[in-house]
Amino acid sequence: MPTLKEKLGARIRELRKSLGLSQEKLAELIDMDKPNLSNIERGKRFMTAETLEKIANALKTTERELFNFNKTEPEKYLRQDIIDILDAFEEKDLKFILEIISSYKKLKK
Repeated sequence: MPTLKEKLGARIRELRKSLGLSQEKLAELIDMDKPNLSNIERGKRFMTAETLEKIANALKTTERELFNFNKTEPEKYLRQDIIDILDAFEEKDLKFILEIISSYKKLKK
């Protein structure tokens, strides 16, 4: 089960993407560097109340809405998240991941 940090980070990412904002742009709007924002979105870092307020304002929402975890991400955002993760892998890792996906696809048939 996801932790509160992970759920909150995913919700922030979802709202950011729904506004068409990059991590770089949101980080700029809240006066934070991109790696810290990335850690928040991945649930690796929590934030202060002040940062939470800045994020809510930048995303044109309320702090309360940031904690509305009943929303689901549209499929296109899930696909983009997968692409973003894959960008960090080396060729040998990508080949292994391709084998896993291909095997999974065959099992589903």
